[in-house]
Amino acid sequence: MLKMIAVGLGGFIGAVCRYLIGLIPMHERYSFPIKTFGINVLGCIAIGAITVWASKNSSLNPYVLLFLKVGLCGGFTTFSTFALETVDMLKNGNVLMAFIYVLGSVLAGVGVIFAVEYFTMK
Repeated sequence: MLKMIAVGLGGFIGAVCRYLIGLIPMHERYSFPIKTFGINVLGCIAIGAITVWASKNSSLNPYVLLFLKVGLCGGFTTFSTFALETVDMLKNGNVLMAFIYVLGSVLAGVGVIFAVEYFTMK
């Protein structure tokens, strides 16, 4: 039960943060969802940093890890929104933008996790 509470509280905070970022007024040029892209990259940086931190602190409370990784990062990142926006771009004929969005999101996400782990494990 405590595990579910830890995940739920983290998820609440992550989801609210994601919602608040979504309220930031921006003119998204060329139908590119920059806020979702940024949230996904930030979420990848965060989960990479948390993973490194956890690997260096074996005494870390497992509830804290659940709160941070599953709850906070899971509630904050937006893969489902990413997928929906990609489909919307494709349906609207923005095939090139959809390709750039998918490729950029994957490369940036994987890249920042690799970079965080690589540069902090030295």
